[in-house]
Amino acid sequence: LDIQKLVRGKDKDQYFDTILTAALNLQKMGCRAIAAECGYFAFFHQEVKARMDIPVFMSSLLQVPWAQSIINPDHVVGLLMSNQDQLLEKHLSSVGIHPGSNYVVGGAMDNGKCPEFDNLWTEGLRPQIPQADFQRAEKDFVRAGTQFYEKYPNMGAMVLECTGFPPFARALQSIINIPVFSWGTLMDFANMVTAHRNYYGYV
Repeated sequence: LDIQKLVRGKDKDQYFDTILTAALNLQKMGCRAIAAECGYFAFFHQEVKARMDIPVFMSSLLQVPWAQSIINPDHVVGLLMSNQDQLLEKHLSSVGIHPGSNYVVGGAMDNGKCPEFDNLWTEGLRPQIPQADFQRAEKDFVRAGTQFYEKYPNMGAMVLECTGFPPFARALQSIINIPVFSWGTLMDFANMVTAHRNYYGYV
């Protein structure tokens, strides 16, 4: 299952067996939780978790309802997708996001805004050996994220969908100064709740 099929495939249901087989194999190996990479795996969250005996974290978008619950209800949560045109209602409803609630959607890679990301991921645009410059990628991403934030003055939190975004989350947050959720924060949470650390000193 490649990223193009996951994100742009018209009949996504045909890929479910492949995804479930991988998850079940991981469970048999003794994994304590299942985590998917691309945020668009949200499409399969309900179906996968219904067949597993361990917790399932299929998408960074799982954090959107949580983000909505911690901000003023008059504010919105920004969903910064890789490409917003591929986001379906099922991606949202599968992870508990109520369509039409207080969220807005943007696409960091829309209209060629992040060419360094295209150099890594975009079929037809990336070179034969995919590569990108970190500093240029950060600059492109921070500009796209800041423009998205400035478009909605009542944005109270932002959720980064793509697993390529967390390395730049700190740089973006230093400018927009609101809570920023990402695949990285989801993995921190998943690890903490499934393999809790010892406490020491004062609590």
